[in-house]
Amino acid sequence: MLENQVIDPLRDWLLDLGVAGSIAWIVLKILAIAVPVIVSVAFYVVWERKLIGWMHVRHGPMYVGMGVLQAFADVFKLLFKEVLQPARAAKGLFVLAPLLALVPAFAAWAVVPFDTRLVLADVNAGLLYLLAMTSLGVYGIILAGWASNSKYAFLGAMRAAAQVVSYEIAMGFAMVGVLIAAGSLNLSAIVMAQAGDAALFEWFMWPLLPLFVVYFISGVAETNRAPFDVVEGESEIVAGHMVEYSGSQFALFFLAEYANMILVSMLTSLFFLGGWLSPFHGLGIPLLSADGWWWLLLKAAFFASAFIWFRASFPRYRYDQIMRLGWKVFIPLTIAWIFATALMAYFGVFEPGR
Repeated sequence: MLENQVIDPLRDWLLDLGVAGSIAWIVLKILAIAVPVIVSVAFYVVWERKLIGWMHVRHGPMYVGMGVLQAFADVFKLLFKEVLQPARAAKGLFVLAPLLALVPAFAAWAVVPFDTRLVLADVNAGLLYLLAMTSLGVYGIILAGWASNSKYAFLGAMRAAAQVVSYEIAMGFAMVGVLIAAGSLNLSAIVMAQAGDAALFEWFMWPLLPLFVVYFISGVAETNRAPFDVVEGESEIVAGHMVEYSGSQFALFFLAEYANMILVSMLTSLFFLGGWLSPFHGLGIPLLSADGWWWLLLKAAFFASAFIWFRASFPRYRYDQIMRLGWKVFIPLTIAWIFATALMAYFGVFEPGR
């Protein structure tokens, strides 16, 4: 392939330069992931506004670059706005909080494989690393709520703490089911465990359907998106933990939230829908049967659009309803299905090509 003919000689040339070349190669790989993620967030915002506009029978963005450049116009607006701080805020922590939310959101992408070759760090404990990174982001939200010295912000932070603890357990149990099915913590190995002649019928979403549903809905709750957006609660607490933030600091929170939404969409596709594997494998049609990163992007785009669909369709849950769903429904369901998954693994249901 053309990408191999370009990437391999560049990698070999940089690695031959010694330590400096190795560092340069790592930086290039980081930029190759971080820059597209940032650009994807910008276009995702435009897609969200257009899709909600169509659902509401209106146009959405249509003036700034025919709507395509609207997100970039908003970025420049936020970057040039004045950054304000409350007089009684804990200033050091107030500045640190957006970074603490953003850094884990981007660090988690280090172990996400786009195909068999395109991955920054193909580590064997990738699933554990993801659990650690996705759990850290909430500390930025909690810290922002506390450091702002605002009752609205502090209430949002307390809601975030309880909500994330509730749904983090369900997400973790769903990952345990995937681990049992694949027999590996490596994300590339998890995808390849879904390979086989039966194509899409090999995907984990079929035998692990309850875990698939729980994982994605918990991902919506983890990212504080509607209908689980009580952390921001615009109709009750103005903007929750972000109420005192403006300008570039607000933009960092915004970027972290949308990067996490895209990440959850990617991980759902990798864990349950075969990642970069084609659903038409074995048909003999070159364009449809070929596996590649484009399949992963298409699957992730579907789940990313589902985030928007939920926002446009469902009213916000009450806080007690959110807690009840997490503790009384999702956690017992995932525990029960872990046992079912273990039995399926014992009887060889998850053997590739079954």
